[in-house]
Amino acid sequence: MSVVSQVILVADDELRYPTYGELQTINDFFKTGEQRTRIVEALSTNEKKIVQEASKQLWKKRPDFISPGGNAYGDKQRALCLRDYGWYLRLVTYGLLAGDKEPIESIGVVGAREMYNALGVPMPGMAEAIRCLKDASLASLSAADAAAASPYFDYLIQAMS
Repeated sequence: MSVVSQVILVADDELRYPTYGELQTINDFFKTGEQRTRIVEALSTNEKKIVQEASKQLWKKRPDFISPGGNAYGDKQRALCLRDYGWYLRLVTYGLLAGDKEPIESIGVVGAREMYNALGVPMPGMAEAIRCLKDASLASLSAADAAAASPYFDYLIQAMS
């Protein structure tokens, strides 16, 4: 949910107008809109490159994942991992657009741990995979944009830990 929606819902629940502080929060949200949009555009445009780089980093750190018996062993399993990488990158962009981590929570984290546990995917490995995705993504951004995007990746890493 965007900052604007949150402010409106809270004010309406309390039958009041938005406070000065809430209006400042909305103003700050609008001021960062251009940057957030630029980051999302850069990440989505470079998705394939980011996913390839992140997977190379992960396989290098954790070759056991792609070895016989590993969760990403074989073409089909590896393709599913790469698909998930793209999905998590897209999820981060949703959070960036909203200026809030709520979309990451509601769309991507709820149930993900249970699903991965049911599939026998080790959660520490998922956290490591998202760290690699973060590193590859931030490398494609300016320092300021990377600093703005980093907390969204960190939130997802924490949720997978």
